Amino acid sequence: METEGSLEPESESAAEAAFESAGPTAQSVVREVAKAMEFDREEYRDRVTGDVVETARNVLFAERLAVTVGTREEFDAWCEEHPEYEVTELGSPSVERVVWHAAPFAGEVVAATFQNEREAAVGTLRRRAFARLYRPRFEGDDAEGEDGDDRRDGDEPRASDGADAPNGA
Repeated sequence: METEGSLEPESESAAEAAFESAGPTAQSVVREVAKAMEFDREEYRDRVTGDVVETARNVLFAERLAVTVGTREEFDAWCEEHPEYEVTELGSPSVERVVWHAAPFAGEVVAATFQNEREAAVGTLRRRAFARLYRPRFEGDDAEGEDGDDRRDGDEPRASDGADAPNGA
């Protein structure tokens, strides 16, 4: 068994704090990407929306989640040792390898099975764990957009004074 990632929040408040702390980094990443893409001030204002920054924050948070990669037997043994967890498993129960993430504060574990594509399974699991275990706790009832993407009020990028806009525009 191996663990990838470092984020294992023991409480909902710890998860929320980690999510909130990813916000400034997400904004910086998006701003620097916009600079690299040579957006001028107007294009930055038009294209770099709160949804864009929020998506970056979600990815930054999810990619830090600690996941365990092991065999079917190791996952089954983990589940037996933790009967208090509700299990959501994606994929086939007959596949030999499993990747999982447990959230103690939620009493849930999300798992995905894979045969050969470990990296793809880890990425899929992190997105699913975020969507199932964390996103509902971070968003208000009206925070989800029409297409299911994240939306949090107050996260608009601050480029109105030009200080954060790319290329000094």
